[in-house]
Amino acid sequence: MGCSWARWSSSGTLAAVLVAGTFLGSGASQGQTTTGEGAWPVYGGDAGHTRYSPVAQIHPGNVAELSLAWRLPVGPLTDRPEVRSQTTPLYVNGRLFITAGFNRQVVALEPSSGEVLWQWAPNEAPERLDDAPRVNSGRGVAWWGGDGAGAEGHILTVTPGYRLAALDPVTGRPIPDFGEGGVVDLMEGHRVRDGVPLIGTIGASAPPLVAGDVIVVGSAHHVGMRPPSRANTPGDVRGFDARTGELLWTFNPIPEPGEVGHESWLDDAWRFTGNSGVWTTMSYDPETGLVFLPTEAATGDYYGGHRPGANLFSSSLVALDARSGERRWHFQIIHHDIWDWDNPTAPILADVRVDGRPRKIAVQLTKQAFAYTFDRVTGEPIWPIRERAVPQTDVPGEWTSPTQPIPTRPAPYDRQGFGEEDLIALTPEVHERARRFAERYRFGGLFTPPSLKEGPDSTLGTLSLPSSIGGANWEGGALDPETGMLYVPSMTSASVLALEPGGEFSDMDWIAARSATSVLPGIPVVQPPWGRITAIDLTTGDHRWQMANGDTPPHVAERLGVPLEELPRTGKVSRAGLLVTATLLFAGEGMSGAPIFRAHDKATGEILAEIPLASAQVGLPMTYLHQGRQYVAMAVGGGDSGVEIVALALPRER
Repeated sequence: MGCSWARWSSSGTLAAVLVAGTFLGSGASQGQTTTGEGAWPVYGGDAGHTRYSPVAQIHPGNVAELSLAWRLPVGPLTDRPEVRSQTTPLYVNGRLFITAGFNRQVVALEPSSGEVLWQWAPNEAPERLDDAPRVNSGRGVAWWGGDGAGAEGHILTVTPGYRLAALDPVTGRPIPDFGEGGVVDLMEGHRVRDGVPLIGTIGASAPPLVAGDVIVVGSAHHVGMRPPSRANTPGDVRGFDARTGELLWTFNPIPEPGEVGHESWLDDAWRFTGNSGVWTTMSYDPETGLVFLPTEAATGDYYGGHRPGANLFSSSLVALDARSGERRWHFQIIHHDIWDWDNPTAPILADVRVDGRPRKIAVQLTKQAFAYTFDRVTGEPIWPIRERAVPQTDVPGEWTSPTQPIPTRPAPYDRQGFGEEDLIALTPEVHERARRFAERYRFGGLFTPPSLKEGPDSTLGTLSLPSSIGGANWEGGALDPETGMLYVPSMTSASVLALEPGGEFSDMDWIAARSATSVLPGIPVVQPPWGRITAIDLTTGDHRWQMANGDTPPHVAERLGVPLEELPRTGKVSRAGLLVTATLLFAGEGMSGAPIFRAHDKATGEILAEIPLASAQVGLPMTYLHQGRQYVAMAVGGGDSGVEIVALALPRER
C-alpha cells in the first residue's frame, strides 16, 4: 500500500491521508542534540523507570522561583480532545514528544517554547475505534535510538485501534521500511478465542517498551468487573524488530499445553480465559538483556470460579530475555487474583547497596500496597516473602488459594484490610454515619475475598482496603539511585467487593455489583489521610517518612460542618505524580487533586515550595535540560482550559 504526504498550502492548511495516519506539518528543532544526562528518553526517565534525573540546576535554594515558562493547550491540536491526559513528554535530541486527544495524535514540540513542530494522527477505521477498550490519549510514546552515528531512530506509538507505528523524529513521517508503510497491525497473528473477536476486545494505552533493538508491546482490555463473558482475548506480550517491525517472539501469559504454568489452569480454563496481559508500562535492563513484565489478573476481576487454580502467569512479575522472549524467572504476586489487584506499574530497576551489599534490584509496587523487591538477575527476593494463610471464599463455585505471598519488608506503604478502626472519625456524627454504613458489609484482613450482595448473611458485600484501583497504580514511584530512597504515592480508598448473578448480562456465574463507599458527598468512609507519599530506604527496607499528599479540601470542612483549621491534613483521594532529581522530590496532587506542584526535601519530606498550576497535574512530571536551562514539564487538566502541557523553569538571567 502506498502513502501520500501532506504539504503546507498557501493558506496554511493541510490535507492528506496516509494508510497509517495523517501527517500535519514538519519541522526540526534548532536545539542541540541531547541524549545525555539532560534527556528524558523513556516514559519512566530511563529503562528502569526510576523517574530520576541527575540534573541539578533547580535546587532547594532557588526552587521557590520556579514559574511558568510556556503552556500549550492540547485541545486545538486534535478534533477529539480530552479533559484529562496521562501523557508524559519524552525529551530526545532536542525535541519533546507527546500524545494528544482521544485519537492519540503524536506531537513534536520545540522544548523552550512549546511550539508545535509536527503532528501525526492515526487514520483508524471506525470499527477499530467504536468499541476499542482504550480510546484515550495514551501515556506517551517510546523512542528507539537507531543505529548510532547520529541516527535519529524512531518515535513509536500504539494507536487506539491497536497498531504499532514508527515515525521519523525529525519530520513525523512514518518509517517506510517499518511494517507496512510505517505501521504493524497488532491484531494480526494474535491469539484468539472461539467466538471472541479481536476488534473491540484488545487495545493499549501504555507506550511500547524499547529493549535494545526489540520493541515489546503489551495490551489492555475493557474493565473486567462486569465482563459479558468468561471468554476473552488473552493478553499476549510480543517482541518486534525495531528496524523492520517483524515479529520476533510471543510470550503467552496464559500458557498453552506443554508450557510452564499450564497446570495451574484447572478444568481447561486456559482454553477460553482472557486478560492476564500487561496493560501498564514495562521495564528493561540493558546490562542483562532482561525485560520485566508486570502482568494483570485474568478474566474477571472479582470472580474466578470459571478459572480454578493459581492461574500462572496472571498477576505476576515475569523476566524475559529481550532477544528471544524466553522466560528467565517469574514470581506470582497474587495467586488466583479476584481483587482486581493486578500489577499496575513498571517495576523499578536500580543498583542499590542493601544491608551493606551491592544488589541489582527490581521493585514491583502493587495496588495492595506492598513493594515486592527482588534480585533482578535471579528473581530471588531481597527480603523473605512468606506464603501466609488467607481467608477463604464462600461464594458458590469460586476457588481461592489457601495462601498468598506476603513480604517481610518493606512494610506496607498504605493501610491493608478493613476494620472498625479504619472508619472515618473526624467528627462524632460522621463516625456514627460510617459505623451504620459499615455494619451492612463484611470486612476483615488483607485478601478477604469478595462476597455476595444480599447473600445468606444479608450483607451487601465486602469492604476492602486498599481499593481495586490502589494503593499504588499506574503513576508508579520514583527512586533516587544515589541514596536508595524509594518514593511511593498511594491512595487510601475502600472498595466494595460485591457479587451478583451474571443473569442476562453475562455468561459468568457472578459479576461485580455496583456500589459506593462515600458516607457524605465527597467524604469517604475511611479515616484520612486519603492519599500519601511514603519514603522507603531500600538499603534497609525501612520507612523514613510519610506524609499526606495535599491539604484538606475545603468541601470536607463544609460538609462536616466544622472550621477547616480544626481538621487534620487529610490529603486527597488521589495519587501524586512524582519526579526525583539530584536535589529535590517534586510532587503534583494527581487527577483528583488541587492545581499545586510541590518541591520536597528528599530526606525529610519538608515542603520547600508550592508552585500554582493552571489545573491539576494529570500526566506524570518529567524534567529536561535544553540549551542550558532546566525545565519541569507535565500534562495538567480538568480545568476550564482542558488539557495543557506546561513547562516550569527558573527565570532567565538578566
